[in-house]
Amino acid sequence: MYLDPSWMPVDWPHVMLDWPDFGVPASLEQAVAEIRSAFGRARRGESVEVACIGGHGRTGTVLACMAILAGVPVEEAVAWVRGAYCPRAVQEPAQQYWIEHRAADALTTCP
Repeated sequence: MYLDPSWMPVDWPHVMLDWPDFGVPASLEQAVAEIRSAFGRARRGESVEVACIGGHGRTGTVLACMAILAGVPVEEAVAWVRGAYCPRAVQEPAQQYWIEHRAADALTTCP
């Protein structure tokens, strides 16, 4: 799952989300669907790559969403990613708000 157009793999299947740097995804529905899909592949033991430019804001946001899918409480997901992955993960207040108030509802509702 790539979150920046500077990534253009040609040798393997991938998803490119419309997600501006320091922002949130253009489409909640598409982002949630792709995060769920990537999480499902990872749970089945498949390799999953999540990448933006710096690996903090957008990547951290996706990882926090995956943590929620794995059972981490919504209110703890950002702190969990910062502890388990990188202290700078989920850089922007808008990203944390998106996780806790937009994505969490969609992620915790059956598809």
